Amino acid sequence: MNALSGVTRGDQNRALSLSTIAFTLNFAVWTIFAIIGVQIKSELGLNETQFGILVATPILTGSLTRLMLGIWTEQYGGRIVFPVQMLLAAAATFLLTMADTYTMFLVAALGVGLAGGSFAVGVAYVSHWYPREKQGTALGIFGAGNVGAAVTKFGAPFVMVAYGWEAVANIWALGLAAIAIIFFLFAKDDPVFEARRKSGGKALTLSAQLAPLKNIQVWRFSLYYFFVFGAFVALALWLPHYLVDVYAVDIRTAGMAAAAFSLSASIFRAYGGHLSDRFGARAVMYWTFGFSLLMLFMLSYPSTSYTIHAKGGDISFSTEMGFGAFVLMIFGLGFFMSLGKAAVYKHIPVYYPDNVGSVGGLVGMIGGLGGFVLPIIFGALLDLTGVYTTCFAFLFLLVAIALTWMHFSVRNMERANPDVARDALPELPEFEGMPIPVAPSAATLTEWEPENEEFWATKGRKIARRNLWISIPALLLAFSVWMVWSVVVARLPAIGFDFSQGQLFWLAALPGLSGATLRIFYSFMVPIFGGRLWTTLSTASLLLPAMGIGYAVQNPETPYLIFLVLALLCGLGGGNFASSMANISFFYPKAEKGNALALNAGLGNLGVSVMQFLVPLVITMGVFGALGGEPVALSDGGELWLQNAGFVWVPFIILATIAAYLGMNDIASAKSSFSDQAIIFSRFHNWIMCILYTGTFGSFIGYSAGFPLLMKTQFPEVNALQFAFLGPLVGALSRAGTGWISDKFGGGRVTFWTFVGMIVAVFGVLQFLPADGVGGNFWMFFACFMALFFLTGVGNASTFQMIPAIMRQEVPRLMPDLDAGLLQKQIERESAAIIAFTSAIAAYGAFFIPKSYGTSIAMTGAPNGALWAFLVFYAICAVICWVYYSRKTAPVPC
Repeated sequence: MNALSGVTRGDQNRALSLSTIAFTLNFAVWTIFAIIGVQIKSELGLNETQFGILVATPILTGSLTRLMLGIWTEQYGGRIVFPVQMLLAAAATFLLTMADTYTMFLVAALGVGLAGGSFAVGVAYVSHWYPREKQGTALGIFGAGNVGAAVTKFGAPFVMVAYGWEAVANIWALGLAAIAIIFFLFAKDDPVFEARRKSGGKALTLSAQLAPLKNIQVWRFSLYYFFVFGAFVALALWLPHYLVDVYAVDIRTAGMAAAAFSLSASIFRAYGGHLSDRFGARAVMYWTFGFSLLMLFMLSYPSTSYTIHAKGGDISFSTEMGFGAFVLMIFGLGFFMSLGKAAVYKHIPVYYPDNVGSVGGLVGMIGGLGGFVLPIIFGALLDLTGVYTTCFAFLFLLVAIALTWMHFSVRNMERANPDVARDALPELPEFEGMPIPVAPSAATLTEWEPENEEFWATKGRKIARRNLWISIPALLLAFSVWMVWSVVVARLPAIGFDFSQGQLFWLAALPGLSGATLRIFYSFMVPIFGGRLWTTLSTASLLLPAMGIGYAVQNPETPYLIFLVLALLCGLGGGNFASSMANISFFYPKAEKGNALALNAGLGNLGVSVMQFLVPLVITMGVFGALGGEPVALSDGGELWLQNAGFVWVPFIILATIAAYLGMNDIASAKSSFSDQAIIFSRFHNWIMCILYTGTFGSFIGYSAGFPLLMKTQFPEVNALQFAFLGPLVGALSRAGTGWISDKFGGGRVTFWTFVGMIVAVFGVLQFLPADGVGGNFWMFFACFMALFFLTGVGNASTFQMIPAIMRQEVPRLMPDLDAGLLQKQIERESAAIIAFTSAIAAYGAFFIPKSYGTSIAMTGAPNGALWAFLVFYAICAVICWVYYSRKTAPVPC
């Protein structure tokens, strides 16, 4: 700690950022054979085993050198060792271009492997810049440099196709050499090394640094890393070759698909460290091994044909995992491997603060050896069996052994300590007998009193605003991804997808169905897991549908089933609203809660409008260049990059995920179990508000989903997509800007008159629709719909203003024995839970409105029947609101 006394935040950020960038480029070089090896294999005529040895050779060097590089970093400082290591690796990469025989390539590959040893250097260097309680987070961020594998997968195929594999080697070598020079010029000696040099002290001897390796725990624990890191490296190298052979895709497509795995297996590593802090390494390792086991089982199942000899004749069918499903599956596998890497590695600087280099080097070495051994095993298994999925079958067996061994070790530890509470035992048996480290601090607010004016003015408002303004863009992205199908499905027929009108309406409706269902569960997640954790996880999950859409729409042969799955995955964005609103409600005092919720919801709802404005623009241009794939030629001579409708959100989702992880907070007092929150199911007004909010928000999100397709089918002569964004924009802005009306006149009264206005607006829409496909007035139809969108926004704000007001009257009546403090906490808890739960029920409007249009058109040839049904529902809502809340003698006036 004394060595850190003069270290500033700027010094820490400089060391972490330079190290992470350097490690990213090192990892990109280390996995370079995953791409250029495919071309080299073809030029040299290598078999599968020879190819496996070639791509694994750099992994061997990188693994074996980690131990000594870690020790040398402790002795000579990272500022010296890191640049030297990078320059040597860059030189070896450049020499690849001079090799012309298999043996020469193997020799050069040994030098390229030095790039893999950079991990041990970086771990030892970065950990010295941070106090113990922050080392886990810092190392998690540094470890995310594994994303360098994705950099190679994304960029190298296009460089190789355009200029040859030699250009890839030259460019990657030049980049690594450049960062080596930059690191040496701008990095500083770490404070531990600097303090030792100033004091004239000596570094630990080699034998002293190697002493911890005598502990059997170190060796046992490093075996977990053999799978979570070793298998990651092995698959990062193997997947491009696998995809080219199995799915017959070109190297660019294979590289981008493999990059999805590398991306998920890298960027979530920092998040895995947070999960380990919150739930413990044991829980995270069970999640990692359990979910990996399930996904590897599915991946290991080969393409198979079956024939059943039935009474009426043979019945034949086959099973095969399509390309899109495979990409989604490996993305999920990478996610859980990323969590496992963090859970394993974050404990090293905690338990071995003086031996980070040697212990980290050993664990990294064992894991890295997995990256060397496994590709060779994959190649040998393929040569022996001819079955491509044997690589996943072998990993399935490996994980099954690791999970079984870990589980029985945990149980043996518990049986050996019958008098010790489980919570008091080490997280894993490997830590048994070691000193218990100081628990790392988390971004949890143990003191949170927003109703205390002094606390709010001096501290609370700043924290609450930061969480709100991080929550808003995350929610905006969630709404964008949730509703993206409403634009995409309208263009699918134009690029060759032969789907019926009924199938298109199903695609537009399914995100609403899944989003609404997920909201029910998301409603209770924030008090259970914490707002920071849940916002990070739920935002990151949006990468699944965003990337899935980008790949699926590029091939007109993609089965309709894949689109149904992706439509359901888009519902992940819909679920976020419930947890986001519940989370923000905990941060603000009642005097500002309505405005904060209106801002969060209203500006978050803007995601629908942003999506409907942005997507029609980006699909008409090659925004991502060669990385985004090829356009589809239209009948009118134009080109369409429909894949951009998914890809455009990916960088923003990643940024929002990082912002949520680094900038948001959990509130300790907001934590409660599901049973604590389940009391709302016995509250009568919870169900009444579900009906009213379905009338307002259900209409907003349902009309947003169905509006583009409705305009296109009813007014085909109008380019409807250029106007579609205006409806959600009007609705979102009216929600954000009209909360003060409810504060002034009462939410119940405003909600009642909102429903009256919606009845008039729907009646107007009906008057201007075409009759039997002729007539109609588009601009009057459009104007009535704009009025309808505006009114839904007003109603969304007024209904949410009603809920806390209702509970402030109901909870004291139903729970009169609570003291003032507990009563206020109960009101806050129930209000937050009801806000989230009503949003879940209302979100079904995103399914029922587009589906109602489709059903009405199928039965009568027009959407009029659906609109009349909506009008009747609004009348019912107006009556309910008047009876219970807005009349002078209402039971609960508000």
